[in-house]
Amino acid sequence: MRWKLIAAVFSVGLIFGGGYFIWLEFKPAELPKGFAMSNGRLEAERTDIATKIPGRIRDILVREGDHVKAGQVLVKMDTAELEAQLKEGPAAVEEVRQQWRQAIALLAQRKSELVFAHEQYKRSRALGKKGYTPKETVQQRLAAKITAQAAVNSASAGINRAKAALGAAQARVERYKENLRDAVLIAPRAGRIQYRLAQPGEVLGAGGRVLTSLDFTDVYMTIFLPTKDIGKLEIGAEARIIPDAASQYVIPATVSFVASDAQFTPKYVETRSEREKLMFRVKVRLPQEVLKRYARRVKAGITGVAYVKTMANAQWPDHLLVKLPAVESPIESNGK
Repeated sequence: MRWKLIAAVFSVGLIFGGGYFIWLEFKPAELPKGFAMSNGRLEAERTDIATKIPGRIRDILVREGDHVKAGQVLVKMDTAELEAQLKEGPAAVEEVRQQWRQAIALLAQRKSELVFAHEQYKRSRALGKKGYTPKETVQQRLAAKITAQAAVNSASAGINRAKAALGAAQARVERYKENLRDAVLIAPRAGRIQYRLAQPGEVLGAGGRVLTSLDFTDVYMTIFLPTKDIGKLEIGAEARIIPDAASQYVIPATVSFVASDAQFTPKYVETRSEREKLMFRVKVRLPQEVLKRYARRVKAGITGVAYVKTMANAQWPDHLLVKLPAVESPIESNGK
């Protein structure tokens, strides 16, 4: 029995000893002075592809996962009603233009009548002074002149109304054309389609989302650092990212944003120990040349660890030197 006990104790010692040596071999290297680290998740700038005007979806030309380039047509809306409105537009413009021409002709007529009324009044007034024309006739000629002047003013206003109506009709035609252009949804920037949120045949209101796209030339990791590190951190400071899904690689990055307000703030910050608990949001952005080179591998949502340099003269330790996969040829933005 005694030898069994000795054997058991020896076995336990081997297990714990072996575990200790394995831990020593694979334990994380200590971070030297001048660096800070935090966990985070890779994120990419998202763009919603949405309708500007209400309508029915006719075609969706991309699928989830497709790469798209800026200006590429993604969705086409049903435009039958818009096309009918556009056909009506020129006829309405021509009708208003004819009204404008009639108003111009009417003004010419009213001006001629005013000249005639003015001449009649001038003659009757001259004859009235000599006693050859009754006073009532002179007053009638004056009233006719005033009426003719009012008719001229009214005809002038009619021209202005017709001119305004013509401008409104032409604006409606341009609006119909703009609505037709808005019925074709295009990619505002290059990216990869993440979600397809609607299907052909669905009717959406203004602002209805059809697709979401991620721009994988603008990828960053959001991390949180305490006050003691934020005070020394500079915008543009060097950083390194080690993704959990590929921990054998070390990806270069740059600090592009540091929040001016703490994310986790006690209700009352009075003591130094409480102030040291404040955490600030930091964005660590990946360089575009790396993102383009490894565009097929880049994915949002991957967790990892980010290391940032808080002292400009600090030297990166060996385990944080940049290490990237074998070079891939850049893909085209449309996925070909």
